Amino acid sequence: MDHLWNNGWYRFARHLASPNFGERPANTVVDLVVIHSISLPPNQFGGGFIQQFFTNQLDWDADPYFDTIRGQQVSSHFLIERTGHLWQFVSCNDRAWHAGKSVYRGRDSIERTNCNDFSIGIELEGVPGSTFTDAQYESLSSLNAAIRQTHPTVDFVGHQDIAPGRKDDPGSGFDWGRLWREFGK
Repeated sequence: MDHLWNNGWYRFARHLASPNFGERPANTVVDLVVIHSISLPPNQFGGGFIQQFFTNQLDWDADPYFDTIRGQQVSSHFLIERTGHLWQFVSCNDRAWHAGKSVYRGRDSIERTNCNDFSIGIELEGVPGSTFTDAQYESLSSLNAAIRQTHPTVDFVGHQDIAPGRKDDPGSGFDWGRLWREFGK
């Protein structure tokens, strides 16, 4: 495993450190991967705006939409572009700011109400309801296999599953069956 990871940084990702992260609570077991979708501006791909957003470098005046997210400080562990290119912004040992208000299993249990604490966030460049590219699924499959080597009990959910009514990504265009087939489920 040491050949894949270095202090929570995946060897096969391009690293661009985000300041938007924190420490995980003590003794936290990472057991969840949250799959998201994002495009900036909406329905536009490429341009580096997502990377700028996750590193607090976005020019808020570059597009009218950016005014609606002005000042937000968010991140994800990973981003997979439409081309399949993989970026990493936060070490998997740390807590990225990707899920927001969220709950996973144990709705009555306070320790399961902030999914950022115990999850790894993966953003796919896309929009809810859109389909994703073969290159994205290939990168996602390789990344997920590497994550499972370090965190063998991890479950996979969409953002919509942990923040229902608030989030709808990755949406109906994401092929969950393809993900499960790659894991032999």
